[in-house]
Amino acid sequence: MFSKILIANRGEIALRILRACREMGIKTVAVHSTADTDAMHVRLADESVCIGPPSVTDSYLNKRAILSAAAITGAEAIHPGYGFLSENADFAELVEEHGFVFIGPSAQHIRMMGDKIQAKTTMKKFNVPLVPGSDGALSDLATAKEVANKIGYPVLIKASAGGGGRGMKVASTETELEEAWQVARAEAKMAFGNDEVYMEKYLDKPRHIEVQIIGDQHGNVLFLGERDCSLQRRHQKVLEEALSPCLTVKERDFIGKVATHAMQQLGYKNAGTLEFLYQDGQFCFIEMNTRLQVEHPVTELVTDVDLVAEQIRVAAGEKLKLSQKDIQFKGHAIECRINAEDPENFVPNPGKIEVFHSPGGLGVRLDSALYVGYTIPPYYDSMIAKLIAYGHDRATAIARMQRALEEMVVTGVKTTIPLQQKILADKEFQKGDYTIHWLEHFIEKNKAEYN
Repeated sequence: MFSKILIANRGEIALRILRACREMGIKTVAVHSTADTDAMHVRLADESVCIGPPSVTDSYLNKRAILSAAAITGAEAIHPGYGFLSENADFAELVEEHGFVFIGPSAQHIRMMGDKIQAKTTMKKFNVPLVPGSDGALSDLATAKEVANKIGYPVLIKASAGGGGRGMKVASTETELEEAWQVARAEAKMAFGNDEVYMEKYLDKPRHIEVQIIGDQHGNVLFLGERDCSLQRRHQKVLEEALSPCLTVKERDFIGKVATHAMQQLGYKNAGTLEFLYQDGQFCFIEMNTRLQVEHPVTELVTDVDLVAEQIRVAAGEKLKLSQKDIQFKGHAIECRINAEDPENFVPNPGKIEVFHSPGGLGVRLDSALYVGYTIPPYYDSMIAKLIAYGHDRATAIARMQRALEEMVVTGVKTTIPLQQKILADKEFQKGDYTIHWLEHFIEKNKAEYN
């Protein structure tokens, strides 16, 4: 086992990794920008190293600075968390080349799954169900029109190297396709430096279901259940829950076996998430995230598996101690992402925390690096906390989340707590009756009523 790990991230995920390390008796090194000098993970780590100014390019994306910090502190491994360099294959390679262990999958698998076309081609080989669409990148507009006519409108143009909704456009007619083709490629080029796009059939009422797996270096892969991440605003997740309220036990067993078989064939190691669209009883693979997910706490609560600790053990070469028969899904968990944003227009609202009260009680967990007097910097993602509620069933989890949202106090900045409260109070949500389009309509409806 490692004696010291460098955490190449910030905020609540850096703190989450630090806590896992502390429970395992592992020393920690926090890296930080000048804007994060007073951050909680920096205060609690055994050592800290400033790696640059506030700009992420000069700090949290600065590969050389991070590797230098690992070298001078004697760290043996680097945990990238999520975001930043967590899915950067070049960084994973550099970490290994410099004699450190990258706590994540191989650079080969990161690169393979980071290219959405290659990922779909690979999954097709392992009999993973796919969304109907182009076999690969679209070479020109004429080809795009041919594919659209074959699979039927509406269609979705997506960037091969995309994410977060960038380079993604819907077209319902050939005329709309012409515009979507141009706009999607331009956005993809600007955001990812790659204008390659492909096409999928646009599903009108799907759920977003993601499957959590973890594999070791000895060929073992575990299925840790699924999460329903359908509540999204502009392709960004707002609320997640495990297990999905729409899947049957038979469907869960099916997709779990599909995912584990594919990952075993791939020789995948460490944590990973396969993402699917689910509609009318059918699963369609869309992409894979080769890292820890923001919403991993809901999986931890329904399986009683510490995903971060397992990531570290697997990276150290240990075998998974659990077998699939040991994984029992119990109860229900919901996570609300709390952002420092105006809840009406979603404009980021960084600033100094004047009052902060963390909710508590049975079945409530808060993953956050907030404290009174802390100044939320304007340079990074606006998420400031993840509030998670657990219960023996979904109704109990909802009730506990409502209580926790009422108890949580954050002043000095605006937050999205009011939006989360509205969602939890909605009858359709309480019935579990929603799709990936539901939240956008819900927000617009509430704006109309508010105005």
